[in-house]
Amino acid sequence: MFAALLPDLIDQPLWLVGVTPVGRTVAHSIFGAAVIVGVVGALTWRRGRPDLGGAFAIGYASHIAADVPWHLLTGAYEELGFLLWPITEMPPYSGVKLLGTVGGIEIPTLWIEGMLFLAGLSVWWYDGRPGLDVLRSRWSER
Repeated sequence: MFAALLPDLIDQPLWLVGVTPVGRTVAHSIFGAAVIVGVVGALTWRRGRPDLGGAFAIGYASHIAADVPWHLLTGAYEELGFLLWPITEMPPYSGVKLLGTVGGIEIPTLWIEGMLFLAGLSVWWYDGRPGLDVLRSRWSER
């Protein structure tokens, strides 16, 4: 979960303090991702936990992959420049994308993201809420 959040935890603060031009650069680039995942992979390998490195890589890559479809669906191809930053220029991020209008109601990508989140939450709940037992046992040990 941490790895899936990490690109934004790196890039958003860099953008907010003016180091980078937009909030998807260093950690969202395949070059930055390769370095970060490579370092974590090497560290977990040295500690005898390559499974954690693999899990980190999957989480990290899932974030990058999840940032791509909205640009493709809405035709904002120029915003995919984050994948090859700093080789490619990054235009200002235009924010939430509009997918269309149904019955006079605008449907932004944020709605689909919300539905995907609720679907994932439902599957997790139906599956018995895996992971909570680990948190409960760790909490009770304190």
